[in-house]
Amino acid sequence: MAKLTHEDILAYLEEATILELNDLVKAIEEKFDVTAAAPVAVAAAADAGAAAEPTEVNVTLTEVGGTKVAVIKAVREITGLGLVDAKGLVDKAPSVIKEKVSADEAKEIKEKLEAAGATVEVK
Repeated sequence: MAKLTHEDILAYLEEATILELNDLVKAIEEKFDVTAAAPVAVAAAADAGAAAEPTEVNVTLTEVGGTKVAVIKAVREITGLGLVDAKGLVDKAPSVIKEKVSADEAKEIKEKLEAAGATVEVK
């Protein structure tokens, strides 16, 4: 019998169906008395990492940058504040723009403020 190369094995795996791969895994488990438990451990570790991420964050304006008017407009849009209140918030930088928002919303807020020229921190 000819010896299979790694390329031969990988080519087979690329072409095999899910059912064929499942049968192969079972055969390997039986032949060598092992279990294919490593993917489960990796998935569990990935879930643990995702759980460690905060569900709510604060968005802080750390620096205004050179385009203060654009930053004030962005703060007004994000917070719904009036012009005077938004300007006051920008003038007091570093200042919290929004508290306890989702990571996705924080990302959008950060993008808007950075597009206006500000420096933003999300924690």
